[in-house]
Amino acid sequence: MGSSRVVPSLQAGEETGVRTSGLTNAPPSTVTVSRDSAGRWFVSLLCQSTVAALPPTGAAVGIDAGLDHLLTLSTGEKFSNPRHERCDRVRLAKAQRRLARKTRGSANRERARVAIARIHARISDRRRDHMHKITTRLVRENQTLVIEDLTVRNMVKNRKLARAISDAAWREFRNMLEYKADWYGRDLIVVDRWYPSSKVCSECGALTESMPLRVRSWTCSCGVSHDRDINAAKNLVAAGLAVTACGAGVRPQRSTPGGRSATKQENSTAKSGIPAQ
Repeated sequence: MGSSRVVPSLQAGEETGVRTSGLTNAPPSTVTVSRDSAGRWFVSLLCQSTVAALPPTGAAVGIDAGLDHLLTLSTGEKFSNPRHERCDRVRLAKAQRRLARKTRGSANRERARVAIARIHARISDRRRDHMHKITTRLVRENQTLVIEDLTVRNMVKNRKLARAISDAAWREFRNMLEYKADWYGRDLIVVDRWYPSSKVCSECGALTESMPLRVRSWTCSCGVSHDRDINAAKNLVAAGLAVTACGAGVRPQRSTPGGRSATKQENSTAKSGIPAQ
């Protein structure tokens, strides 16, 4: 039996994967009509419905977030980064220049403002739609999903990467995985942000001391060649499964030369669910 959930209405570009047949006879408890800054109208219906859990599957996947590729899975599959904001950056700049030339308080300035808001809405809708399609597929195909605890709030302080990180929307991706995993009875494991997933060999467990961001592939001393992102995703899923199996942590002991991919600790540094920020 599925648990009872409050299912919000869908807005532009949103796809949650909820079975609409369960909402057919659900009377709305609240109906809200709203208008956004781009002049678009929305009707939100708040209904009480039951979301049935998906059939269990033994599949587990590690997910490594990046910029060159939006996501890399432990299976070797990579999702390209659409870079929605960059695609509309020239159009947005032109619209902002037109706005700057308009007289304050004039009707022409208001029309120019709405034009800018529509470009921002287009970027946001396309990004949200892409994220919904990816997260829905991952939740449907895998019982256990392992991600890394990225501190996006601190990462965007890097002025060279802030725009690209914001466009990738890693935080939105994590939020979607959280509630969809909760809806459909999946396990979401978050690995500690300090776990060196990119530096550890997924074959022998050897820890490399230094791994600059410019290094995209490397060869371990054991002779195995690694793609940086795929290797990180494999380490994440291994660490996540170790947590669920025996409660092992995922931070290597500093006193252990080379470290280990998972060590027994009293307080696990990876846990099921999304930790509060």
